[in-house]
Amino acid sequence: MLTTSDSSLRRVYRSMTRAELDAAYDNTAAVADSAEQLAGFEERSQRLAERLPEHLDLRCGPRERQRIDFFGTESSPSSSAPLLLFLHGGYWQMRRKETFRFLASGPLPHGICVALAGYTLAPEQTLAGIVEEVRTALRWLREHAAGLGADPDRIVVAGWSAGGHLATMLAEEAGVVGVLAISGIFDLEPIRLGILNQKLRLKRNEVPLLSPSRRRLSEKPLFAVCGSKELPELQRQTWDFARLRAAASCPGGVLTLEGHDHFSILRELENPEGNITALLRILLRK
Repeated sequence: MLTTSDSSLRRVYRSMTRAELDAAYDNTAAVADSAEQLAGFEERSQRLAERLPEHLDLRCGPRERQRIDFFGTESSPSSSAPLLLFLHGGYWQMRRKETFRFLASGPLPHGICVALAGYTLAPEQTLAGIVEEVRTALRWLREHAAGLGADPDRIVVAGWSAGGHLATMLAEEAGVVGVLAISGIFDLEPIRLGILNQKLRLKRNEVPLLSPSRRRLSEKPLFAVCGSKELPELQRQTWDFARLRAAASCPGGVLTLEGHDHFSILRELENPEGNITALLRILLRK
């Protein structure tokens, strides 16, 4: 029987103690300049929103955060441009879509419309409820895409961190032609066992239902991407999921981007010539 002093040494997941597990998923603490990078995101997003203010905060559901920012191309509204739907991260309990508007800077020059969807955060919403909210956002986009100048049948869903999980959960939705999972979470068991579950309140029986690595794999193309300077657990999640898909002959691939941490990796989508923007274009060519 463990004593109080021994309980902190108990291994809870992959030979890690609870404290080690919590640290293994603490991206903010792991990146020394994370606050500065996030402040840069906010500043660049504000500039982009001021330049393209026409379709911000479009309501797509009854809850306050169920809103969409849409950034169209310079083509006429009668044209049908491909569309990227981006889902933000924050372990389903932090962040907001407004912080990530700057990412539209990469796809737009290639004639790709960009939408960012918000969702209710935990603990106000369950993870299953969050998945349903982003599914509702995608379906709203399909219904309204033509009026916004986008093609409802050429949508790539992308997400970063927890958003990578959410994007993967939408792979089988109508209109989705591919998924970009950036630094994603694909197995929720370590999340359930750590401090992050205080707000999520995941139950053991929900893990296989909500973990992309434990569900039926989508046969639509999916690229999983992580950075070489990310926490080892984030890299492992990406590569384990990619190997699982490869073993099942699912289309797509996996890439570790050298020199990037959990936050700087998003520059590769913000940049029109970035590596993630290139993967987006590959998915839309398919």
